[in-house]
Amino acid sequence: MSANSPISRHTTCAVNIGKITIGGDAPVVVQSMTNTDTANINDTVQQVAQLANAGSELVRITVNSEQAAAAVPAIRAQLDAMNLEVPLIGDFHFNGHKLLDKYPDCAQALGKYRINPGNVGRGKKRDEHYTSMIETACRYDKPVRIGVNWGSLDQELVVRLMDENSRSAQPRDTRDIIHEAMVTSALDNAARAEAIGLGRNRIILSVKMSGVQDLISVYRTLASRSDYALHLGLTEAGMGAKGIVASTAALSVLLQEGIGDTIRISLTPEPGGSRSEEVHVAQEILQSMGLRAFTPGVVACPGCGRTSSDYFQKLAQDIQGYLREQMPVWRKQHPGVEDMTVAVMGCVVNGPGESKHANIGISLPGTGERPVAPVYVDGEKTVTLKGDHIAEEFQQLVDCYVSEHYGDVPENR
Repeated sequence: MSANSPISRHTTCAVNIGKITIGGDAPVVVQSMTNTDTANINDTVQQVAQLANAGSELVRITVNSEQAAAAVPAIRAQLDAMNLEVPLIGDFHFNGHKLLDKYPDCAQALGKYRINPGNVGRGKKRDEHYTSMIETACRYDKPVRIGVNWGSLDQELVVRLMDENSRSAQPRDTRDIIHEAMVTSALDNAARAEAIGLGRNRIILSVKMSGVQDLISVYRTLASRSDYALHLGLTEAGMGAKGIVASTAALSVLLQEGIGDTIRISLTPEPGGSRSEEVHVAQEILQSMGLRAFTPGVVACPGCGRTSSDYFQKLAQDIQGYLREQMPVWRKQHPGVEDMTVAVMGCVVNGPGESKHANIGISLPGTGERPVAPVYVDGEKTVTLKGDHIAEEFQQLVDCYVSEHYGDVPENR
């Protein structure tokens, strides 16, 4: 969290996963999930590396078969050989108790287990399977996310709450009962995990729904009844703008209220699109709210009749892409660079002013303006660019600014 943030966080137990801390006073953590077949070791390693380099601090992988469970230790070993320490979260449904028991190397290699209490069995089998998974977590000292999802909610619990509600003198509507079932499932299973022996500081809860108002309501209730670390995410958010807007609307409200310790943006990727988009969206939400800084911010005007050329749009896009590409190296060599702001403006109306407010900014000429582009560094005009190589020259100036203003740490440190 930014030291200047006015947001007071929901009090939570802190959960450590390797070098990552979730909850307490720790910054909100970004995580993501692969969509490869985990049994395909090379593809999974490649995608985990892609997500980690994009800034995902935890990466969840599907562990749904014996082949997937057997592959996990090799995936972990290859990531370690690449100096990628990102913890792996095992996503278990239906058969997790069997896989964790049969493949102890998998149980050890994972940094955390995700258990869906609605998918661990029914009746006595449910209790046996759940107990087995929690006992494994205790044995290997692994934290667990108890992840309740309304699409796979424990139906026995729903029926019981519905029956109780029907006998009430003032019955509530079905939506309220579903919300109550979500929260009850999370808290009851957390209490059961503690009774089995899992420490409170090894438990993370989530109650994911696909409706924005539903998600806000259920997390508010959960936060008011517990101090566990909370994972936020709008499940099945959808594709493109719809998924981004819905996730941002829901999570921003909760984060503003201090609710949430780790987030994932569950976007359906465009065909052939990068899985890393969900990481970038999560980072942009946190950075826009002033909770964290991940990459230098690019300020760019939307364009109008004064900017009939799309030159400034291309330059803004190129600069933003370049900054993201450099961050894996800059994050290590130039600490603090993520707080930098770069302005790429399209005309004289707001161009000079916005450029002066940024650490470094360029004001490109609009339609009918002189074909020159003044550059401002920390509020002062330092040079005027013109000609056919403005983009390349400005990028060089950005590089120089980073080298001169942010700590230069040798790469082998």
